[in-house]
Amino acid sequence: MIASVRGVVQAIETGSLVIEIGGLGVRVAVPESMIDDKVAVGVELQLWTHLILRQDSLSLYGFANIEQLHIFDLLLNAPGVGPKLAMAIVSGMSVEGLRSAIASDQPELLSQVPGVGIKTARKIGFFLKDKIDDKHVSIEDGTINTVDVELIEVLTTLGYSVVEARNAVKDIDVHASDNLEERIVLALRYLSK
Repeated sequence: MIASVRGVVQAIETGSLVIEIGGLGVRVAVPESMIDDKVAVGVELQLWTHLILRQDSLSLYGFANIEQLHIFDLLLNAPGVGPKLAMAIVSGMSVEGLRSAIASDQPELLSQVPGVGIKTARKIGFFLKDKIDDKHVSIEDGTINTVDVELIEVLTTLGYSVVEARNAVKDIDVHASDNLEERIVLALRYLSK
């Protein structure tokens, strides 16, 4: 119905933006990562959107790019995933990170997103395994080893998002030690920059 919106940001709220479109203020739920770094009041913005009609509500979900929208749409069809959980996953993981977790069969990475248990992560991984392709999602080379999975768990326990933790892991040299403690120190140095 509503494929995209373009307008000026009027207000920034927790988990959503109010965008002025033709004199109307439209509330659009957006990923938290988008609010953190791209948006300011008064800036013109275009979002790719998904409208959900319920008996008692109309909800508009917006994304910075078509890949995020595609992932959101796929997640909505996964068993046990509604719009709030799909948005939490899109907010908590990059498109590349999600694709990598699914392609390498690592549901523990997906389960680090708040609200996603290991059983749900496995169901999502199984459901999306054949549905995520190169045409819609960019590929991230390589997989994450066991030490890096533990490192991501440690960093998320310390309060960093999954996206921040994965970026820190990517920054660590592949030739660095496989010692978890040393990798934690390197990751914290990266995150403190």
